[in-house]
Amino acid sequence: MHTYQRPQGSTLIARLHEAPRWLIIVTGPRQTGKTTLVDQVLRQIQRPSSHIAVDAPDSAMAPIATGFRGGLTSLTTGTSLPPVDQRDTRWLVRTWEEARLEARASDRGFVLALDEIQKIPNWSETVKGLWDADRLAGLPLHVVLLGSAPLLMQQGMSESLAGRYEVIDMEHWSFAEMAVAFDFDLDRFVYFGGYPGPASMIRDEIRWRSFIHHSLIEPNIERDILALQRVDKPILLKQLFGLGAAYSGQILAYNKMLGQLDEAGNTTTLARYLDLLSNAGLITGISKYASRPHRRRASKPKLNVLNTALMSVHSEYTFEQARVDRTFWGHLVESAVGAHLVNTGGTEYRVYYWRDKKGRDVDFVLEHGRKLVLFEVKSGKRRGNVSGLEEFRKSFPVKASHVVGRGGIPVSEFLLTPAREWFEGS
Repeated sequence: MHTYQRPQGSTLIARLHEAPRWLIIVTGPRQTGKTTLVDQVLRQIQRPSSHIAVDAPDSAMAPIATGFRGGLTSLTTGTSLPPVDQRDTRWLVRTWEEARLEARASDRGFVLALDEIQKIPNWSETVKGLWDADRLAGLPLHVVLLGSAPLLMQQGMSESLAGRYEVIDMEHWSFAEMAVAFDFDLDRFVYFGGYPGPASMIRDEIRWRSFIHHSLIEPNIERDILALQRVDKPILLKQLFGLGAAYSGQILAYNKMLGQLDEAGNTTTLARYLDLLSNAGLITGISKYASRPHRRRASKPKLNVLNTALMSVHSEYTFEQARVDRTFWGHLVESAVGAHLVNTGGTEYRVYYWRDKKGRDVDFVLEHGRKLVLFEVKSGKRRGNVSGLEEFRKSFPVKASHVVGRGGIPVSEFLLTPAREWFEGS
């Protein structure tokens, strides 16, 4: 873990070697390595810099800092950060002003990285004013902003910072990355998922499960959703998460979901809560493909965890038990395929499913522009039925269709292929 650097590191290095034309925003779910990546990059570049965690505990010592030639640079004059509740826009302005002084004093400029920036109320409006002033002055100050609440980051970016930033997305770790960094084979990746933090714990599954619950799921829901968004029915949101983990890889109507939940709600509320869970990198609802966008939005969602560790932990199956239950393992493999398409597709590539009135279906429809690529997953739970692929082709133009698993592309090979590569070539 200490020697492995995610591919986004080279992108960040390239941005920091350019003149500071845009804010650099690094965003993604918890435990995807954002902080580690920025630390790695700041130690590689030959620039004075400072990396400050906005949400560090009150007793934390001076912020993480790295430098070049002149030694370490700290933007605080005391031995500790002010209390979390005092890190407001005034604190942000003072910190930025100190970074400006460093940038003016250095012949190599300065890099200011602020972690968990969304914890500061009205952060985006303040950043806008400071950044615009720096551009007018031609100040050699790069600013890197990190956040683990993508929805809140997106709101601030779209409301105040339009045209002023570039995004580096840190999606969940892929099979290729977990194999290189932690020697995961296919089965271990399918079951234990793509979280690097607890990867060393997988031989002690009780410890691994505890970490996933207490250090990943609970902070994601409590700190990144409930504490930062208006959620009138928090119990309903938590139950929806559990339902999504249990039914990952399956199509479930909102009305049927309500029948499975103890907390009262309505379909509109469930749809919004599912969006919140998706933006937090937990569970998404994949829409049915249709030629008209409004029909896609009104469709029954196909639930899909964005990291299969969430499904495994919720199931209470051990690794060995999961592998011998063909039905559960089939849903787990299909969820891994869906998560891979969503995570590597970003906003440019859209993922759907398809089913007709006769029950013929396509597991995943990947859309890029006007091109469509189809995927049917065969992991042992079903045998050789590709009628959905054939029927879909009768109604929609298709670039290519693939069977993933038995009789087709090996699952391991599929998981090594980013979404964009399915559209390369003629």
